Amino acid sequence: MKTSDFYYDLPPELIAQTPLKDRASSKLLVLDKHTGDISHRHFFDICDMLGEGDCLVLNDTRVLPARLYGVKEGSGGKIEFLLLNRIDKDCWEIIVKPGKKAKPGAKFVFGDGLLQAEIIETVNDGNRIVKFIYEGVFENILDRLGEMPLPPYITEKLADKERYQTVYSKHNGSAAAPTAGLHFTPELLEKIRLKGVNIAYVTLHVGLGTFRPVKCDDVENHKMHSEFYIITEESANIINRTKKSGGRIISVGTTSSRVLETVADDDGFVSAQTGWTDIFIYPPYRFKTVDALITNFHLPESTLLMLVSSLAGKENIFNAYSQAVAEKYRFFSFGDAMFIC
Repeated sequence: MKTSDFYYDLPPELIAQTPLKDRASSKLLVLDKHTGDISHRHFFDICDMLGEGDCLVLNDTRVLPARLYGVKEGSGGKIEFLLLNRIDKDCWEIIVKPGKKAKPGAKFVFGDGLLQAEIIETVNDGNRIVKFIYEGVFENILDRLGEMPLPPYITEKLADKERYQTVYSKHNGSAAAPTAGLHFTPELLEKIRLKGVNIAYVTLHVGLGTFRPVKCDDVENHKMHSEFYIITEESANIINRTKKSGGRIISVGTTSSRVLETVADDDGFVSAQTGWTDIFIYPPYRFKTVDALITNFHLPESTLLMLVSSLAGKENIFNAYSQAVAEKYRFFSFGDAMFIC
């Protein structure tokens, strides 16, 4: 299977640059994965499509304001850090621009000295290991100085950092939001609970690899990035009880799907685990746990588009995307949603 098989044309004006004021007012394309039938709704209608005894699985990761702008000590040259992975208390793996300024031993200053940093070494892909020097709590300083690491296709500034967080975000660690969850409001989640829908949480810290293009001509040669995940005993029990009773497992986002399919056994039951996953889901993958998926519209030739094609069938997905373009849906992170059921 070729990467080019997953290409489609998207008018640039359909790439959402800002979030809607009301999270739940996004459009919702509903796709029947068995028949290919399509209907057009709004996201606040999602409760009508969930049944008592179903289980909604949400990724409760929280995005770090991981983009830092500072200057090189001595020269004053401008620098940009993007935090990727925490190595220990004060050391991080980062992407740095421009890289030529960030040789081992180079020192940088952020926020008029509130935060300082020294490059320790260069690692894979040209990334750096950096040690931060500061007084107080690093997370508080990062919240004060850092900016949200919005995807490269979003060019407008975000006025409110919380708008790039889900309303149920809890555990810091992501470099990007699990964007399917951005459509939920506390009121909508409460309505879903009152209907008798089970809600389970998993954590997957989304890495920047989620935006990296597939550069291989052959899909199966692509190597996925690894991302850290947690599924608790409580969540595993909720999911397994739902499956035993015949309810659907409805994953919110591709990130939740990757956790569930990583920890599932051959019968689709899951176990409490913590670890790293590099699972790559592409056709003709057979899902073990996930029955339905709430997701956004994804980039051409992306691993995310391949994942949804595995669940609904490539022909159904591309027909749905064609209709979404014709109906002027808003695409990508701040865009509209799809329910594959």
